[in-house]
Amino acid sequence: MSEKNEIGGNDLWRAPFRGKKPISASITIPGSKSATNRALILAALATTPSLLRKPLHSRDSALMIAGLKAIGCGISEEENGDLRINPGKFYGPASVDVGNAGTVMRFLPPVAAIATGLIHFDGDARSYERPVGPVISALEALGVSIEHGNRYSLPLTINGSGAITGGTLEIDASSSSQFISALLMIGPATKTGITIKDIGKSLPSMPHIEMTIAMLETFGAKVESKFDGSGRRQWRVEPGELLGQDLVIEPDLSNAAPFMAAAMISGGEVLINDWPKHTAQPGDQLRDILAKMGAKIEFVGSSLKISGTGEIHGIDIDLHDVGELTPSIAAVAALADTPSSLRGIGHLRLHETDRLAALATELNALGGDVDEEESALHISPAPLHNGIFHTYDDHRLATAGAIIGLAIDGIQVENIATTQKTLPDFPGAWQQMLGATNLANENK
Repeated sequence: MSEKNEIGGNDLWRAPFRGKKPISASITIPGSKSATNRALILAALATTPSLLRKPLHSRDSALMIAGLKAIGCGISEEENGDLRINPGKFYGPASVDVGNAGTVMRFLPPVAAIATGLIHFDGDARSYERPVGPVISALEALGVSIEHGNRYSLPLTINGSGAITGGTLEIDASSSSQFISALLMIGPATKTGITIKDIGKSLPSMPHIEMTIAMLETFGAKVESKFDGSGRRQWRVEPGELLGQDLVIEPDLSNAAPFMAAAMISGGEVLINDWPKHTAQPGDQLRDILAKMGAKIEFVGSSLKISGTGEIHGIDIDLHDVGELTPSIAAVAALADTPSSLRGIGHLRLHETDRLAALATELNALGGDVDEEESALHISPAPLHNGIFHTYDDHRLATAGAIIGLAIDGIQVENIATTQKTLPDFPGAWQQMLGATNLANENK
């Protein structure tokens, strides 16, 4: 078994083992990917410049910035990392690399539809498999010309005419709430506005739609959300100018999950700095979820304090609205003293990888007892052992592997560099949390 501690490519990163040695750390989580990329889109659509303070700098946000710049938006970075956005007229020809970023592959095509000229979208191999069809179909219903070879997936080319009239759209967002967010955000830029009706069997990640609406309203949009006569959700965004903002991006609360889990596993306490008292971020639900699993959680000034109690309990929970938290919760559940059932998460099969299959495969390979259903994972207590935790180029699988490695000596995480999707230096932040000791020597 390789003893490499590299953090690039497919090399193996030996996850630091901590056992029951208590942690005492204060952590600052980088800005929210979801908020950063939504703010970038709306700032680009605004009529006046914006300043985004404390934005996330990661692969996903870099892809969004590069895509917006490619179609004519002016974006510059200050010395302190803040971003200045000077909106301009969108135009082609241009090529946009979406990587494997859901927000880029779904949010940018509607913006490109307002451009004049050809805008080509391509990305990583996995991006061809991830659903984009509802966005393509909706844009075509609005009269936008799109070449996608009848695949309704990437790669695709949009031939924008410089304007969209608007109208009423029926969207099946069962596989991603991003379809709705993508179309809501261009509503103000259309001539007559956009009405969106949800027609799917289910609607995952509702907090992300609420985040989109809150940010639209921050930029000056008029948004109405209601239920129709059959109990279905629908939204109306009126046409109108968006105004540039001086906006502070909240820390990405979902990325706090592994650091919060560390205090539960090893004991001691972790302070997460600048945790907002009121937020639409799904990650805020970690406070309640991890408390039910055994953590002590309290606000200390502007920070959130997570203390280990020496116990980790299983949980039976529907994670439909907060699916992105599943990998971290599954990792904690694998170390719990009672069984867990994580339900309502079938849509995670269409993320960076099939997260349900990947979690079941990797935890079971380490001795775990995980049963996989179409939309659920059932995790029973079982003694885990060392081994390789494969990540499938999925940042949240990588952090799940690091969580397991705290409790089980000899866990090696494949391609830890994939965490750069949303965390610029996860290995560095992990080591900072564990202290200045030489972890390589400590783990021998």
